[in-house]
Formats: sequence, structure tokens, C-alpha cells
Amino acid sequence: MIKKILIANRGEIACRVIKTAKKLNIATVAVYSEADKDSLFVKLADESYFIGGSQPAESYLDMNKIIAVAKKSKADAIHPGYGFLSENATFVKKLNNSKIKFIGPNPNAIKKMGDKIESKNLAIKLKLNVIPGHTAPVKNSKEALKISNKIGYPVLLKASAGGGGKGMRIVRKNSELEENFNAAKSESKKSFGDDRVFIEKYIEQPRHIEIQILCDKHGNQVHLGERECSIQRRYQKVIEECPSPFVDSKMRTKMAEQALKLAKEVKYDSAGTVEFVVDSKKNFYFLEMNTRLQVEHPVTELVTGIDLVEQMIRCADNKKLKITQKDIKLKGWSVESRIYAEDPIKDFLPSIGRVTHYIEPGISSNDEDVIRNDTGISPGSEVSLFYDPMISKLAVHSKDRKTAIDLMIKSLENYYLSGVENNINFLMSILDDKKFRNGDISTNFIKDKFKKGYQSNLALNYNKEIKLSIFALVLHCYQIKEESLKKNKSYAVKINDNYTDIQILKFDFSKKVLKSTFEISNEKYDISASIKLIDKIHHIEINNVIYSFKLNNLINMHRFDISYFDARINSHVISQSHKKLLRIMPKIMKEDLSKKLISPMPGLIKSINVVEGQKIKNGDQILIIEAMKMENILKCEKDCKIEKILINSGDSVGADEELVLFSN
Repeated sequence: MIKKILIANRGEIACRVIKTAKKLNIATVAVYSEADKDSLFVKLADESYFIGGSQPAESYLDMNKIIAVAKKSKADAIHPGYGFLSENATFVKKLNNSKIKFIGPNPNAIKKMGDKIESKNLAIKLKLNVIPGHTAPVKNSKEALKISNKIGYPVLLKASAGGGGKGMRIVRKNSELEENFNAAKSESKKSFGDDRVFIEKYIEQPRHIEIQILCDKHGNQVHLGERECSIQRRYQKVIEECPSPFVDSKMRTKMAEQALKLAKEVKYDSAGTVEFVVDSKKNFYFLEMNTRLQVEHPVTELVTGIDLVEQMIRCADNKKLKITQKDIKLKGWSVESRIYAEDPIKDFLPSIGRVTHYIEPGISSNDEDVIRNDTGISPGSEVSLFYDPMISKLAVHSKDRKTAIDLMIKSLENYYLSGVENNINFLMSILDDKKFRNGDISTNFIKDKFKKGYQSNLALNYNKEIKLSIFALVLHCYQIKEESLKKNKSYAVKINDNYTDIQILKFDFSKKVLKSTFEISNEKYDISASIKLIDKIHHIEINNVIYSFKLNNLINMHRFDISYFDARINSHVISQSHKKLLRIMPKIMKEDLSKKLISPMPGLIKSINVVEGQKIKNGDQILIIEAMKMENILKCEKDCKIEKILINSGDSVGADEELVLFSN
């Protein structure tokens, strides 16, 4: 009987495991790095132990340190979460030798299925549907070139030990191969301690659909349906749902049969996920098996009512599954959004820093709707450059797909995060997209929708602009109140470089409730609002419809940084006379950055590939900067000469820091 669990992980998944352990009256032990010493999971655990530096190799990847803490704390089991040591067979063997239970599958299953090359060969042996490719590790870029030409472009380079998009690159022509091959190997080595890479055919416009399985040590197997995980950015899943809008019952049965056949072959004995690539004609191909708990497991839990962490603990404790396939019913629909600390407007560059404000949407559960937020942060938490940028996983459940999507949008409207940039507005723009709502999606959805990059401010339509103008003016009116309004009834709201003229026809502020009537473009708007400027999320009734918006910042009581739905803009409330003066004011010229390479993010300089005095051409690689376990290659955008290098390899740099100076 498991009595105490050490969680060999961090962040939200550590908090998630603690939640189920507490439900089962099992004590918990947290291990933490220097960067995580003040983290939420450390506070939630019954015991906590420091295990080393911020770099994963110094802490969360150090098997001996973790096992030593398990022995010291007398933990009789370890849950690995996902990432780090979750799919490391050597770690499991060491635990077995130390008589510590591993809450996950046996080491043989991990070795065979966790290795993408070996698992693919096994799938071929079992006559499962498999994508064409080269299943042996590729030795070097020359061999990769030969193999790629044989398979035919486009090809996909994949880290054998990878997951979460690390060590993955699409290559469409010979000239792109060497750089991407080296980057895939380097990224894989950094993330997993294994630089083996293999190559397979890349399927255009694919869907990513996975089957959740659950097996015990007595040969019992069930599947818990599928998850649609096609909304991805750089191979990182962004939005998931259960079930899939593309999968019918016949297809589900066939996919599940192949998944369970694979699991049976390796005597799988825990929760696991078999992933498939699916084309437009519903042909599915085995992709890989993740021998661990998936990040997106909440959507399956919400639709099936089964606690997967609890089931993993039971399996590790050598208990038989109490669930049969007939017991598993997919009820309603669930959608999950991953909240990341990143800046969508700056090509999703990671954002680090301290979370200054953190307001979760109203977590609720009733007969029909459920809102669930799995997170590892709280106000004051630090988002570190050493780890994955995920803040939380917001999941909802409702009666059908349409209502689940609507509930997710409403929940995101009431989710506030400041101190670090985030992707909340970006998520809402996806969820409200017509194609997404119709289920017309693929793994290329984000790339196709935002071909020129995500620019929420530029995507404002007139209706949204009106509403934002009203919101800004409401806040302004709250400040100036009635005395000033007696003198001035005419205002303008500047949004970007555009002005919206507003007339105040009626204004009443009593009992801390603002009631007013505005006229904009000959249309009247009746407003009712209760505004407290210390609040970050506000609800305003406009013509009997309630709108939610976020006040990110207020400057001089006249300037407002506001978010509404998928838009974030700066509004400036001014009088008509002020408006006339602003139009003739000279514009501030932006600094010329054409002769400077600026760091797009905080990170570590992995390598510098140029020297001072060197002449380089458009597209040449200058340096590699690493942040949150991802390598970003910075390239030259025009022919020039390297005048001065301001940093060294291994340096830590901040966002907007000057790195290299150019000359013509």
C-alpha cells in the first residue's frame, strides 16, 4: 500500500499529483531547484527538499539526488509527472533496485515505446499503420541528406527520445537540411540527454489525434477514447479537446484496437497515450507512444469522470482495474487551453519575470458546466527561463462542443495575468475562428491563420473599436465625475492613430453605479457599470448586453491599456480641443535598429557563429540563443559586415539587449 509519494517534477503537474494524493490520504514529498524554492508546489507538499541548481541537469534530471531524497523522506513511491525523468527506463530500474515503486509503466515498456525508433519498428512488426520513413538513428547530415532525398520532401526530423516538440524540424529542401539536423540533435541532447534523430515523411495538413489507454499489471486493458490535439505551434499543443470532432465511433474503435495491441505487446501497465497522424480521408498512422501522463489529460478526465493519476497510483500498487471497457462513456465535451508565458505578437517569444497579478476564472462545477484550472503559480511567482513557459491548463466541460467552446471563451475573458506576457488573447482568437468552430482544423491551423504573424491590435473591427472606446470613456467619466461633465460633453478616444468622437447625452453616478448614454456616429449607447479602478476585470452593460474587459494599466487617468476579447490596445481619452492640438504635434521618430542585432527574449547565448570583421549575407546564421529549453537561431536580414560583438558565448542576456553591431 503506497503511503507517501515523492513527485519528481515541478510546476502545475506537481500540484496536480498532490491534489489526487491528498484525496487518497497519501502524503507527498516535493523536490525543488534553486529557481523553484518559492514555488506553489513546494508549499502544497507535506515535505519539501532542495536538490540543486536551476539547470535541470543539476536537479530534476539528477536520478541519484532524487532517489536519495526518497530514501531520506521514506517515500515508498515516485510519480514522475511528464518530461524530465518520466520516460527514463534507467531511472525506473534504479527505483526498482531501491525498492521504491514507480508510478508509471515498467522499464521494458518505457524502453521499447519511449524510444521513437524502436516503437516504430515494433509497430511495423505488429502490422500497424505506420508513416513511411527511416527508422534507424541518422549518423550525420550527409546521411540525413541521402535519406531525405530517398523518402522525398517534405520530411520531418524527430528526436528519438523527444516529446513536446523538442528536437523536431520540418525540412522542405536540401539547403535547409544541415542547419535543421544539427539544431534537432542539439535540442534533443539538451532536453533529453540523447541526440539520436530519425527521419520520416511529413504529411501535409495532418490532424494529431491520440488514444488514452489504461492498463494494469494483470493484463487488463481499456481505452478512454481520443483527444484532438491538432492546434499546435512549433509542435507544441495549444488547444486540445475530447472527443475529436473528426473521429466517428468506427474510426475510434480501429485506432483504439491498434493502440491496445501495441500496449499488450510490451505488457504495458499504467496510463499511456498512443498518438496518431490522421489525413483528410481519415487514414491514421502510428506516430509514437508516450509512456507517461499527458499534459492534456484533464479533458479525458472531464469527459470520462476517471481520475488518471489515481488510476496510475492503483496500477503501481499492483491493484487490478475496477473499470471495464463497458464502464467507459464519453459524456459531453471538454476543451483545454494552455496558458503560456510568451508574447504572441513577437512570434511567441518566451516571457520571464514575476507574476504581479493572477486572477483565475471562476472555478465551478454544476450539473452541466465545469471550469477547471491546473496551475503551478500564484501572485508573486517567478517564471524562470530554465523551464517550460506553461503557466496553467484551463479546461472546461459542457454538454456539447459549441457550448464548451463558448464556456472556454468566457473563462478566458475572466482570466487575468500580468507581469509576464501571455497568450490569452491569442487563444480567444483561435476559439472564435469560424474554421475552428466548424472543426475544420489541422496541425497547420495556426500557421495558416496567422500567415503574417499574430497582430491582435491590427485585427480590431469597427464594432470592437466602439466598445473599447466606450470602456475607456466609462473609466474616464468615473474619474472626472459630474463637475467636469457639466463643462464638457464632447470627447474623443484615440486608438492607435484613429479617433472616435463621443457625445455624452446623459450621465448619472449614484450608489457607486454609473448610468449614462453616449452617442457615437449617430448611434446611442446606454451604459450601466460598477467600476472600481483597483479591479483588473470589469463588466459593463451596453444596450442590455454585458461585456467583459481587462484593465491592464491606467496612466494619468486618461490613458488606458485595455484588453477586450482577442484585442489589446492603448486608448487615450481627450477633449475635442486637445484632439485638434494633437493632430499638429510632430511625431516621435523611432530609433533606427537596422545596424543592431537586438535580443528578442531573455536567454542564454548558446553559440556565436561569426567574428568581428566578417562579411555575412542575408540568411546567414549569427548566433543561437536558448530560452525555456528551446533553441532560437538569429539570422542576418541583409548583406553586411560584423562591426562589433557585444556578448560572449554562455552569457545571460535580457530582452531588447544589444548583441551585435553591423556596418554596410
